[in-house]
Amino acid sequence: MSRAVLAVALLAFAAAAQAQQRAIPLDQIKSGSAFLGQDLRSLQNDDFANPGMLWVERGETMWRDPAGKSKQSCASCHQDAKSSMRGVAARYPKIDTASGKLLNLGGRINACRVDHQGAEPFRHESQELLSITAYVARQSRGVPVAASIDGPARAHFDAGEAAYRLRRGQMNLSCAHCHEANWGKRLLSETVSQGQPNGYPAYRMEWQTLGSLQRRLRACLSGIRAEMLPYGSPEYVDLELYLAWRAQGLPIETPGVRR
Repeated sequence: MSRAVLAVALLAFAAAAQAQQRAIPLDQIKSGSAFLGQDLRSLQNDDFANPGMLWVERGETMWRDPAGKSKQSCASCHQDAKSSMRGVAARYPKIDTASGKLLNLGGRINACRVDHQGAEPFRHESQELLSITAYVARQSRGVPVAASIDGPARAHFDAGEAAYRLRRGQMNLSCAHCHEANWGKRLLSETVSQGQPNGYPAYRMEWQTLGSLQRRLRACLSGIRAEMLPYGSPEYVDLELYLAWRAQGLPIETPGVRR
C-alpha cells in the first residue's frame, strides 16, 4: 500500500469517525491477535515457528552472561528468570521507587544496567535491548496485564490518556478515532484493531523484525503525518501506561506476531 493511498484512506476514515469517543467495556477488550488471520495466530502460538523467539533466545544468553561491558549478569542477582521474572512484565510501566520516574520494562532493564551492573544503558530499539526485554516479558506469557495507576502513577496515567485522545497531524486524528471508535471496521485491506499493547515487543511482518511498542506508536504517528518524538520520550511512556491500563486482564503474548 502506497503512502498516498493510505493517506487518502485515513482522511476518509477521519471523516467517518465518531465525534464522541466511547470506552471499550472490559468484557469486550480483544488482543491484536484476535484480528489476525489463522495463519498468523498459529505462527505466534508456535514457539518453533514464531520468528520473535530468535530474540528471546538471544535474551536468554544475555541473561546468563555479562553483556556490553557489564560487571555481572542478570542471573547473578535474579537467578532463574522463569521464576523470578514471572509476572513482572504484566506490571509495567510502573514508578521506579529509587528515581520516582515512570519506567517501561526496557527502562527498568537499563536502570538495572546503570545502577547495579556498572554498564552503559542499551540504546533504544537496539537488538540488545529488544532481546533482553523480549526474554523477560516472555516469562510472563499468559499473565494478565495489571499495571497500577495508583499514587504517583496517576498523573502519568492522566497524561497518557490525554495523549491518547489528542488529535494530531495532518489527518487530525487521535488514537481513539481508530482504536476505540472504529475497531473491527475495515481500513482498505486491514481490520482496525483495538490497539492493545500486550504482545510487545512483537514481530511485525511489515518490519520483518522485532520491534518495541514505541516503534509501533511512532509508526502510527507517521501514518497520520504527525510529529514523531524521540524514542524514550516521557510522553510515550505515559501513553504506554494508559494503554496497559486499557488492556487490563489481557494475557501477555510476548513475543507477539502482528501484520
